[in-house]
Amino acid sequence: MAVLNFPRTEHPSKAYGYKGSCEEREGRSCVRYKCGLPCNTIQDVLHQRPNWIEVKDDGEWDFNWCDVGWLRENFDHTYMEEHVRINHFRNHYELTRKNLMVKNLKRYQKQLERKVGRIEASNCDFFPCTFALPSEYHLFVEEFNRSPGSTWIMKPVGKSQGKGIFLFRKLKDIIEWKKDGSRSEEQKDGVQVKSYVAQRYIENPYLINGRKFDLRVYVLVTSYVPLKAWLYRDGFARFSGTRFSLSSIDDKYMHLTNVSVQKTAPDYDHEKGCKWQMQQLRRYLTAKHGREVVETLFKEMDNIFVRSLQSVQKVIINDKHCFELYGYDILLDQNLKPWLIEVNASPSHMPSCQEDYEMKCRLLEDTLNVVDMEGRLTGKEKRVGGYDLMWNDGPVYREDANLQTYGSSGFTANTHLGCVNDREKQLRQLLKPFPCQRKA
Repeated sequence: MAVLNFPRTEHPSKAYGYKGSCEEREGRSCVRYKCGLPCNTIQDVLHQRPNWIEVKDDGEWDFNWCDVGWLRENFDHTYMEEHVRINHFRNHYELTRKNLMVKNLKRYQKQLERKVGRIEASNCDFFPCTFALPSEYHLFVEEFNRSPGSTWIMKPVGKSQGKGIFLFRKLKDIIEWKKDGSRSEEQKDGVQVKSYVAQRYIENPYLINGRKFDLRVYVLVTSYVPLKAWLYRDGFARFSGTRFSLSSIDDKYMHLTNVSVQKTAPDYDHEKGCKWQMQQLRRYLTAKHGREVVETLFKEMDNIFVRSLQSVQKVIINDKHCFELYGYDILLDQNLKPWLIEVNASPSHMPSCQEDYEMKCRLLEDTLNVVDMEGRLTGKEKRVGGYDLMWNDGPVYREDANLQTYGSSGFTANTHLGCVNDREKQLRQLLKPFPCQRKA
C-alpha cells in the first residue's frame, strides 16, 4: 500500500502550548498506548501526544486504538482495569454492517409507531428502501416489480471503500443471489453465501457543478447506557469526478463518491483531490438557499445521528472501557433531504491531501481529549475542542436555544456541524495543562 508522506507541520497540540514527551515522564503520568494500524494519521497523533508512550507486542497498555479484526479475536479474552480504554464496542457491527443497520432501524421504527404513533415513526424515514439478500430476495422482488425501470444499487455487507458495489435495473443481473438463497441448509454448509443489500438508488441527488457528492460526518459515542454522543464540527463532502447522469449506470466514477474509487480515475488530480470541507459546503448551500433552509437541513441530519444510535442502544453491549468514532455517510437529494447511506466503524484516517491530513489530526486529537485519559475534564462539558455534546441521556440544547419538545420536527441540538471550529481558543480555556507542562 502506498503511503502519502506530507511535510511535518506544527502539530495541533503545539498550538495550545503542550510541551514535553512521554519518554521524559515516569509512572502514572504516562499513558501507555497500543496502535494496531499501519502508518496512519492516528499514529502521528498518538506519537506526538504529550506523556503518551507506545508499547509493542504483549506490553501492558492503558489505551488501545485497534482494528475490528483485533477486537474480534482478543476482546473477550482481555482483562481491562478500570481506567483502560479501547476504540470499539464489542458488537459495533449492529450499526456498521449495512444489513444489520437497516434491520435495527426498521425494528426501531416499528416500535415507535406501535408505542407513540406514525408521526413519531416518520422521523426515521431517512434511509432508502433496502433488502438483505439472499434472505429477503422474495420481498425484494415484490418491491422491485412495483416500480419497473427503477435503479437499484447492490452492496456487499462486509466491505468498504466501494468494493463490490454495482447498479442494476434488471433482475437477471442478480440471479446468482437468487440461486444462493434457494439452496438447502445442507448445500450451504460447503459454500459460503455472499450477503448483500439491495437498496433503492437515490436517482435525484443534489448536484454541484453537475457532480454527485456525499457527506462524511464524525460522531463520537462514549457510552450507550446512558447514551452520550458528540458531533464534530468538521467533516467533508466527497465528489464524483464525472458529471451525473442516469443514462449510464456502469460508470463507477459517476455514481460512487468513495475517494478510494475516485483516485483511480485517469484524470484524478491528486493535488486538488475531490473534497470540500464541511464549512465550504455549508457556506455554498446558505448562499444558494438561505440560512433557514440550511438550518433545517442540518437539524434533519442531527435527527439521523440520534435516531440511528437509539435504534441500536438496546442491542449494543455497553462497556465503560469502550468508545466509538463513527463515520456517517449522508447523501442529499435535490430537495435537500438527507439520506443515511451507511455508518463506518473504522472511517479512513488516510489523508488525500495536506488539508485533509490537518483536519483528521484535529479530529483525532479532539477524540483523545474527549476520552480524557489524563483526567483533565469535569464530565460536565458541552464542548471539547471541535466536538459538541449532542446527546447526554436526552437532547443537549444550545446555550441560546429555547427548550423544545422532542417531536415531529426533531430538536434544537447543541450542534455546529460546518460552523467555525475555533478549537484552539476553546481548548486553551478548557483544559488544564499536562502534568509535564505544570512542572516546567
